Formats: sequence, C-alpha cells, structure tokens
Amino acid sequence: MARNKEGLVLLIDVSPSMHSVLPEIQKVCSLLIQKKLVYSKYDEVGVVVFGTEDTENDLTNEVGGYEHVTVLQPIKVVDGDLVDVVQRLPLGTASGDFMDAIVVGMDLLIKKFQETIKGKKRICLITNAMYPIKDPYEGTKEDQVYTLAEQMAVHGMKIECIIYRGNQKRDPHEDNIIEENDKLLNIFSKKTKAKAVHVESSTSLLGALRTRNVTPVTIYRGDLEISSAFKIKVWVYKKTAEERFPSLKKYSDKAPSTDKFATHEIKLDYEYKSVQDQSKVVPPEQRIKGYRYGPQVIPISSAELEAVKFRPEKSVKLLGFTNASNVMRHYYMKDVNIFIADPGNKKAIIALSALARTMKEMNKVAILRCVWRQGQANVVIGVLTPNVSEKDNIADSFYFNVLPFAEDIREFQFPSFNSLPASLQPNAEQQEAADKLVMMLDLAPAGKEESLQPEFTPNPVLERFYHHLELKSKHPDAAVPPLDESLKRITEPDREVISTNKLVIDEFRRHFELKENPKLKKSTRRLLKDKTSGSYENQSTDLIASTSEVKIETLGDLTAVSDFEAMISRRDSPEWVSKAIYAMKNKILDLVENSFEGDNYPKALECLIALRRGCVIEQEPKQFNNFLSHINRFCQEANLSSFCEFLASKDVTYITKTEAKDSEIEDQDARSLFVKPEPKS
Repeated sequence: MARNKEGLVLLIDVSPSMHSVLPEIQKVCSLLIQKKLVYSKYDEVGVVVFGTEDTENDLTNEVGGYEHVTVLQPIKVVDGDLVDVVQRLPLGTASGDFMDAIVVGMDLLIKKFQETIKGKKRICLITNAMYPIKDPYEGTKEDQVYTLAEQMAVHGMKIECIIYRGNQKRDPHEDNIIEENDKLLNIFSKKTKAKAVHVESSTSLLGALRTRNVTPVTIYRGDLEISSAFKIKVWVYKKTAEERFPSLKKYSDKAPSTDKFATHEIKLDYEYKSVQDQSKVVPPEQRIKGYRYGPQVIPISSAELEAVKFRPEKSVKLLGFTNASNVMRHYYMKDVNIFIADPGNKKAIIALSALARTMKEMNKVAILRCVWRQGQANVVIGVLTPNVSEKDNIADSFYFNVLPFAEDIREFQFPSFNSLPASLQPNAEQQEAADKLVMMLDLAPAGKEESLQPEFTPNPVLERFYHHLELKSKHPDAAVPPLDESLKRITEPDREVISTNKLVIDEFRRHFELKENPKLKKSTRRLLKDKTSGSYENQSTDLIASTSEVKIETLGDLTAVSDFEAMISRRDSPEWVSKAIYAMKNKILDLVENSFEGDNYPKALECLIALRRGCVIEQEPKQFNNFLSHINRFCQEANLSSFCEFLASKDVTYITKTEAKDSEIEDQDARSLFVKPEPKS
C-alpha cells in the first residue's frame, strides 16, 4: 500500500440552485482527478451527488431514508474513466440535504477502508447550503452534527466544506436557512479536522479545492535557543511551497507492444575520454573535479573539497528582537516556514505561546540564525513573526521568513523624474490622473472583497497543462485547448473593472500623449542635424529608451552614436552601461587624436553630446564630467587646443546638479572649463 495513499469522497450538490455553477464544479473536480493521476496514482476516489430526482445508495436499502442521494461512482483507484464521470454530472430536480450526503459519504469510507489509512480519509463537500436540513428522528440538528463529528474522529476522517453562493439575490427566508446551515457547518470545523471555505466566484472555486495531498514533513526538530539557559522544544514545517511542473521523464517506445512489464525507461551512461588519446576511457578513480578561475581550470580533489567545507552545528538560535516595522515585507525570501511547539510537550506549548503573545503585544519580531540539519552547507538568517491563534483548539505559533544577506540584495537604480528638465516633468493634472489609475488597479479596495486572493487563485499555467495532459492521454494528436474562461479572469484584465472605471482610463489618456518611438538608426542623425549650435540640452529619453532589434556590442565607425545608444539601453546585463560609456570615450579620443585640421571635430562633437545625454539619463554625471576634464588636459598636452575652442563655441558644458543629483558641479560653474585665463601682466 502506498504510504501517502488517500481515500476521498466527493459530495457534490446538483440541486436546481447549483445548476449555474455545475460546469465550474465539473472543471475543478476533473482537475483534481487529473492531478492525482500524475502525483497520487494509488489514491482512491468516490463520487456522490445529492439533490437528484432518484435515490441510489446502500443506506437507503439497508435502513431507509437518505433520499435524493446517488452514489455516482463507488470508491476506486483513480483512472481516466473517473475524469469522465465528474465531467458529466446530472442536473438534479430535488432540494439537496448535505447532512444526508455526509452520512452516505462516511458510510462509503467506513465500508471500503475499515481501520486502514487512518487520518487519510477525506470528504469534500461542495454546496451552496441553501436548502433546509431535515430534522433528525432523535435530538436536534446540532446533536446530529456533534454525533457525526465524533464518528469522524473515531474513524480518522477529515471533512472539507466548500460553500459557493456567488452574488445572487436571496429573500429573507433563504437567509434564515443559510444562517442555520452555516452554523451547522461551523460545528464540523470546530469539532473535527475540517475547514469551511466560502467562495464567491468560479475563479476562487478553482483554487478552493485542495487538489494535491502533500504530507507535511518537519525540516527541524530541536531547541529554539533564546539563551544558554532558556530553550524551547520546537518543530519546524514548510508553510508554503511553490507548486512546480511535474518531473517529466524521457520515455522509450523501443520496447515491444506485447511486453506488459516494460518500464520504457531510458538510462544514460557517460564516458570520459582522455584529451591526449580519444580512444582511452578515463575510469572514475582517475578523474578529478576542476573549477574555472579566469582562463585557468584549477583541479581540486574530493579530499581537499571536504577539508574546506563549512560544517555548522545543527541549531536555531535567537540573535535578538526588533520592531516589526524594521523588517519590510519585500525583504522576505524563499518559502515560509512555521514554528510550532513540540506537540507532546505542555511546557514548550505554554512557553512558545507566552513568547508569541508578548511579541504580538509589543509589536516585535525576532531575528534567528538557523542550521536545520547537521553539516548543512549554509547558515540561514531569518525573521520570526508571531501568529496568535483565535481558536481554542489551535496553539499559537510563529511564521519564519528567510532574510537576504548583502550579496542577495539587488538594488535597481532608476533615474528620478526630478533629474529631467521642467518640460518633461509631470504637471499636477497628470499626477492626479496617474494616481487615480493606480488606485483603480488595487485588487483589495477598501470595503470590498479582495480579488484574486492568493489562497484561492490557482496557477493558470499548471491548470492548463494538466487539462492538456488529460486530453493527450485520450487523443495523442489533440491540439492545445483554448484558455478557459475562469483562467482568463486571472490572466486578463477584469472586464467589469475596466468598464466601471472607463472615465478614469479616458482621463489618463487625455493627459498623456503617446508617440511612436522611432528606430534609433533612422532618427538619431536627423535629430542632431536639426539642432541649432547653441541648443545641446538634455533631450527626451525616447532615443535611449528603446532597444535596437540587433543587440550591439561594439561601436562602428559610421554608426557610433546609434550603436552607443543601443548598447547603453540594453538591460540583459548591468555591465552594458559602463561598457558603452568606456567605448564612447575611446572613440572620441581616437577621433580627436587622428583629426587632420579639425576634419573629425564635428563627428567627435556628435559623439560627445551623445555621451553627455546618456550619462544624464543613466545618472552617471561623474563619468562625463571627469572625461570632459581629461579631454581638456589631453588636448592641451597634445597641442590640440583647437578642439577645446571648438567645444567652447558649441557650448558643451559639464553635467550640473540640476540635471543629475550626484553631480558636484553647480549651475554657475557649468562653463568654467572653457573660460580663457586672463593674460599675465
């Protein structure tokens, strides 16, 4: 028997009030089966529908009652036929009694598994709970729920309730029924290992049903060391983890079709051959790992590698406390872990709860140094945030998030609007229009339910992948299906939000003029020709904002300016800015040095202005200012002072603080380089 095998019964309400949402329920249930076929092929699933005109279940035949409940599929190992069953749910005509359906589902699990797979038997109820529940023969409805909850605990069952009601209007009588049913379902969540989830949209419904059964495994069991004399026994689990694509393996079709025991597995063997003699195979004992260090490859033996490895001791130690406001949300890295007290240790539970509640009251968080296992290669520094429980049957705990080291931080510097000329600064009306547009895009506006809640929003890429995989299993030549409407609500703008805020969008369009960005190689030279001799000011960032279709890596002789702008606008590596500036400096010096009677001066001026414009936009004023001073000294020493006079006539100046805040040049000193010294008397 598989270690993580699960027994699941789907209880689906097909009564008339659920007809509009049944297509979405079929999708989410079929997706559940599709994922189990990939990850949990030994799981067993049964399907029960209630609200049907007919009645078909064992309890009706044995003891009577339990009408309008139909066992659509007895519990069996998941297969492709089960997907077809949940994709063809019947449309019921009677009111749905979810309590009867729960009893029928429990009966199926008890008869199928008896005392086996205890703790891994699950009931999933999907309903809107809008119909009244029949009164039991004895006691009250609450007594019946308590009895069922006790029996679930005895047999190791869990129940999951998904209540879908949408935004449909209801009369006061229905509200009373819904309120009573919600109270009954809440009893299950308090007395059993259950959760009740209310969803309002088909998209949330896709993410509400837990489709994978992942057994939690501790990553650490040991002491939380507050000090050398104060330690709390804790267990640490993963709270969240990224859901990845299933591991796809290579498949061989070389095995005979008649071989039922063929694994179709492909095995890869590698051979290492000598560089000197290609026919000689090097055995494992004669191999050694090599690591690149510049142009060289440094051999390091396994013994040397083991000797230099850092092997910290397994421990979780407190470094200190700080205000919660000092640790920003965007500092968090990787997955979230949860710290709980050792479940069997009452002193640890009380101590952890006292620490969590005190930290919550004082608005503090703790900084920890963690080594989850002995000999772990790296040390983790993280923040511990208190998680105070609101339920009596759930103990307090902590959330743990990994914090970055200095080398993990990526500082992306963007030029401020303040560095641009006044003509390019947004005015008050533009700022207000932009603010309204941003507020319109808020997924959690005040007074409304959050859209696309993380816990209820599935990954659309994975959902589509599983759907396509199921189609390919039946029809190998099946094309990729179109994106489902429920997934479109995740990947595309919400049409309702767009239509509601049309005035905001139109206002934003009125205040911002959109212009086509011309191609660099066609526009740059034409723009420079149109400029007057005294107007070499900072231009619009349009020229450097767009990237050339061809990724330029060097400056050409005839296209130096356009190549420079293409290089400096590349964003596939932060090194391209410095490379472009360095290359342009060399290009200018070459042009000046190799000039004959000033024939290269106009070309050098064109390159220098492009360099100045690029340094302003990339906020590198020192690069340009230092180079301008350097070229002045160079011309004086090389007897090329005519170029300095040429620059002075074209009014080329330093980059000032007004243009770039890192500049050390004041506006009144911008032209100081070319002021001619007074002759000595």
